[in-house]
Amino acid sequence: MLRMGSIALAALLAMAGAASAQEKVTFALNWFAVGDHAAYWVALEKGYYKAKGLDVTLENSKGSGDSIAKVDTGRADAGLADAAVVIASRARGTTVQVVGMVFDKTPMNFFSLTSKPLKTPKDLEGKTLGAPPGDSQRQMFPAFAKLNGVDAAKVSWVNIEPAAKIAAVAEKRMDGVGDYSTGLPLYEKAAGKGNVVMMNWADFGFDMYSMSIIASAKTMKERPAVLKAFLEASYMGWRDVIADPKAAMEIFKKRVPEVDVELMTPNMLLGIALMKTERYAKGGIGAIDEKKMCDSVELVNTYMGLPQKVECKDVFNAAFFTKVEMPK
Repeated sequence: MLRMGSIALAALLAMAGAASAQEKVTFALNWFAVGDHAAYWVALEKGYYKAKGLDVTLENSKGSGDSIAKVDTGRADAGLADAAVVIASRARGTTVQVVGMVFDKTPMNFFSLTSKPLKTPKDLEGKTLGAPPGDSQRQMFPAFAKLNGVDAAKVSWVNIEPAAKIAAVAEKRMDGVGDYSTGLPLYEKAAGKGNVVMMNWADFGFDMYSMSIIASAKTMKERPAVLKAFLEASYMGWRDVIADPKAAMEIFKKRVPEVDVELMTPNMLLGIALMKTERYAKGGIGAIDEKKMCDSVELVNTYMGLPQKVECKDVFNAAFFTKVEMPK
């Protein structure tokens, strides 16, 4: 009886261990940790991932092109990337698809100084701009230029690391940089409040889908339940960020000690503003609107000179989305 009891106990312990085993998920951020990434650390801290059986690791990247490459080659299971860069990557043979949105409005933008401002697209001609090769603004610039009658050949691009963008503007190393509008607090800290000019692409006819959550064909096929659980837990994190930004920033600081709360709080709030839309109020945080996605695909097909046309149906997959209500 004692021997049988020991065997039964061992079996129960083994079953408990199997039940508690966590599925490992590597999530590639699109950049180093900034305020609009706080939701993923909130989801970690509050146990949303763990409750769904996930062991999530967050990994920095050097722009959307970099995070797409990690997901496409299996170095990451899912990631963050600008939808425009995802669309363009499909024409080059990647298998990544958008499985959920983050920002409903585009934050694509150019930063410059008031002493030499870039206020309109035509101001870019004859200027030098900085961005990493995989940066969404750099990859989508041909479309933005054509849409606004800018001669792209008259604009020079310099390769710089993501973290070097701010100094490049503040120290006048170049005329401007491509960066999300949510980065304004970081640029104003370096250059002085009121000394930074933004050229938001949405103000010049380029309001297309932007930051999104992506996955590869392999992840979608082999780990659909894991991906679905990851998405829901991530949007639960976003729900809490939107409901209580201050508490979210406290968690972010705890999880990422090097975070500058004074800078990243307004950065996070600018990101939240891009999510407070009627579309998300109706469809849930991160809901994909098919028409807007297809319009975004059409913009890329029309203006980027891709090696082949990209079909809208190949760009996104909404099957893994679970509605998480926007906080009241």
